[in-house]
Amino acid sequence: MPNIELDAADIRILRLLQEDSAQSNVELAARISLSPSPTLARVRSLEARGVIARYVALADPHALGLKVNVFIQVSLEKQEAGALACFEQEVSRFDDVMEVYLMTGDADYLLRIVVPDIQALERFILEHLTRIPGIKNIRSSFALKQVKYKTALPLDHAGGR
Repeated sequence: MPNIELDAADIRILRLLQEDSAQSNVELAARISLSPSPTLARVRSLEARGVIARYVALADPHALGLKVNVFIQVSLEKQEAGALACFEQEVSRFDDVMEVYLMTGDADYLLRIVVPDIQALERFILEHLTRIPGIKNIRSSFALKQVKYKTALPLDHAGGR
């Protein structure tokens, strides 16, 4: 996907919406010093161009009893297109899996999963992950403490700036 041209007002809108997407258009317009109508037009344009992909509510995992954050490195027996596609399709079905990355280096994939406890992790690995065909090796690492977490993308270099 090519870079989409963004001006300073677009960047300000994105920064503010990444902080709080629930604010009204009137509030957003006041914060960027534009009137509501052009602000709304800019937001709609960002949505139409795919810059704003969707709006979500971020839930606190600890408030929901999801206290264990685990990174799992998965190596496959074969790194061919069919095996990769099969793994990606299968692992994408599980709600516990928050992120999946195809990697370079020692492992083929890095997964981040969130579960309530060690027993849930064991069930996930034994009942789900190990049943996916073509897995050669699984290595887990537990996050002891979350030092930084953000969902807002850095915008200093956005839009060909």
